[in-house]
Amino acid sequence: MLDTQHIQLKENTKEVGVKIIFITEDSLKKRKTKIANFALLEELGYKAKGNFYVQTDKILYVGLDDDNPESYANAACLAIKSLRNLKITQANLDLKGIAKEDQSHILQGFLLGGYEYNGFKTKKDDEKLEITINLLHINEKILHESQIICKSVNFVRDIVNTPPNIANSVYLSELAQNITMQYAKKYKNAEIQAIIRSNSYMEEQKMGAFLAVNQASNFPAFLAHLSYKPKDSKSSNNRKKIAIVGKGLVYDTGGLSLKPADYMTTMKADKGGACAVLGAFLATIALELDIELHAIMGITDNAIGKSAYRPDDVLISREKKSIEVKNTDAEGRLVLADCLSYAQDLDVDIIIDFATLTGACVVALGEYTSGVMGYNEDLKQKFVESALKSGELAHTLPFNKHLKKLIESKIADVSNVSSSRYGGAITAGMFLGEFIREEYKEKWLHIDIAGPAYVEKEWSVNPSGASGIGVRACVEFLKSLS
Repeated sequence: MLDTQHIQLKENTKEVGVKIIFITEDSLKKRKTKIANFALLEELGYKAKGNFYVQTDKILYVGLDDDNPESYANAACLAIKSLRNLKITQANLDLKGIAKEDQSHILQGFLLGGYEYNGFKTKKDDEKLEITINLLHINEKILHESQIICKSVNFVRDIVNTPPNIANSVYLSELAQNITMQYAKKYKNAEIQAIIRSNSYMEEQKMGAFLAVNQASNFPAFLAHLSYKPKDSKSSNNRKKIAIVGKGLVYDTGGLSLKPADYMTTMKADKGGACAVLGAFLATIALELDIELHAIMGITDNAIGKSAYRPDDVLISREKKSIEVKNTDAEGRLVLADCLSYAQDLDVDIIIDFATLTGACVVALGEYTSGVMGYNEDLKQKFVESALKSGELAHTLPFNKHLKKLIESKIADVSNVSSSRYGGAITAGMFLGEFIREEYKEKWLHIDIAGPAYVEKEWSVNPSGASGIGVRACVEFLKSLS
């Protein structure tokens, strides 16, 4: 993993360095006597918009839009940027009186907002600025959890940002295996394993959909199966067993249905689902959650060449359903179909897949929101609530029996793309639903993260590029089950 994170959070009982004070416009109006330098702020017309640094007193005022959790996260993010611009390496923040939920979002703002990916820039070591935030009156549990989760998010950002000439299928599968075994050595109170399945295994399992996508690649396909199970047997009878499945297209040209050049330049991010699954898996281990977790990563790329699969091909999936290929750029759903089949053999309570699946989801919900789909309305809503609590944006999209007709095929069981340009995110989700067995229909969720996984501008606590979306939402959902 590249060294891209230079923010340290420490619990402290003494103020060290610059003092950070969060302030709202309302507080400026109502609590004049309690605000240091109020006269100066008033004289200069500061309205709690943006940041204001009083150098003589070493105080950084950070404007809050309001007192909701996201505002705290955004404010902490802005504070880090100001500290970096001012070359300040030591700061302190007193969290006395701030609610636990708000504390959590503040820490996310520091740790996620301070992320930078510049591993391939030529720069001197002294240009790296290590910033330490000393926290007074911090909730220790929240600090511990936030550091673990944000470390996983930033780890995922690193992988997704890594260019495809480096992060090929071999790189990603070996990374998943190696870091899982590192965690296995560190966390002895759980059974932790990493099994990497290769092409030969997938041929034995008749994963015709997955293998078709890999046909033109210079690198083999891999199905990574990572597992975590606490050794404590006290709650083993009631322990939830979960599978999380991720689309890991390390690069997507579109195959023979070649993407236009402008749509291809960010396709290193098409591995975002599998990377999010890996990040959530590692965070689960470090948090020692009382669940059994299986992480399935479908890893390959979608290349062009004389061996490439074609529009008009008919593929046979692991579930023995036939698929008519009408567009080779709808490849992620083919990989997921066989990975979801594999996951259903694990006898789990819930299956959740994460994928940068459709541009249609971005059209429907915008760049910043994940689409949540499935047959179980209560389960969908529970995941959305977990996502929002974690700091991610998510919204449900409804399956529609009329849309299902659009993926019918005249020569196979199902078509890999819809016959209409409308409702593409939903028809992609319903395609996946064709490979979910009846006993798992109420236990499965599909999360389309195509919008927020990679955005080429800063937003909230996320930098330009990879966001690590999916990790926080997934971990929060898993915490609710443990």
